[in-house]
Amino acid sequence: MEQPDPLLEEFVAHLRHERRLSEHTIRGYTSDLVQLSDHSQGLANLRLATLRTWLADLHSAGLARSTLNRKTASVRTFTGWAHKRGHLNEDPAVRLKSAPRGNHLPDVLQAGHVAELTESAQRMREAYDRIRDKDPVGWAIAVRDEAIIELLYATGIRVSELVGLDLDSIETERRMLRVLGKGRKERVVPFGVPADNALQRWREKARRVLVQQGSGEALFLGQRGARIDVRVVRRVIDESLAALGTTAARGPHSLRHSAATHLLDGGADLRTVQEMLGHASLSTTQVYTHISVDRLTKAYAQAHPRA
Repeated sequence: MEQPDPLLEEFVAHLRHERRLSEHTIRGYTSDLVQLSDHSQGLANLRLATLRTWLADLHSAGLARSTLNRKTASVRTFTGWAHKRGHLNEDPAVRLKSAPRGNHLPDVLQAGHVAELTESAQRMREAYDRIRDKDPVGWAIAVRDEAIIELLYATGIRVSELVGLDLDSIETERRMLRVLGKGRKERVVPFGVPADNALQRWREKARRVLVQQGSGEALFLGQRGARIDVRVVRRVIDESLAALGTTAARGPHSLRHSAATHLLDGGADLRTVQEMLGHASLSTTQVYTHISVDRLTKAYAQAHPRA
């Protein structure tokens, strides 16, 4: 069994206790740096040439620009910290360039696709309603999955934020959600009646079926009663979207993209959407204006007789 890299362990402790990052983010850093450590036989003697070779190998393996840039960001954060702490004589990542950004815009569900998705989840739950006594766990999971889909689209929150929700994160009377986002910044996000109905069904009736001694105050639970895992949510959304057969969109983030785009299409103010999504920079939110314009252009080209 390989011994853990002590430098990586110290860095993880820094991320957890000093920067107070989420466990989901810490896992991302750890995964990237373990991969780099395996390539370079440790993190204590990193050089610029080593980093470039590692990234070149990953590029040759077909990794996307976004993935390469995320790994580059992980390395920069680590080497900057290690140099500042005296573990590295210099910061080799200072001259490390990010991969150029492509022009790819995130996949967005059309309003009709969202309706299909939510109606499909509803039909699944209603089917389990009829056999609730025979399969209470299956019923509870169907109720949970419907609530997850409704809430992700209603609020546009990140999947990591969803799994971190507790029972007291919901202000039922005002239909508001208190969300702990990146940098442990809290924001309040509204949600509508369909999400409220699905949440009430889950919280008041189905959640108790999955509750175990260690469930605590977690809002959404896995089959064994622990706080639901990000991977479970991803699988639920991926399978639900794939079953539609009418969209290339995949993953929980597609619901976030869709919520933001549909809000802007409906006339919402850009800064309001920024606040709702928890973006630190307005430029991050502005990508959705490009999506809206792109959709408008396509609709014009298809519909206007003199397009």
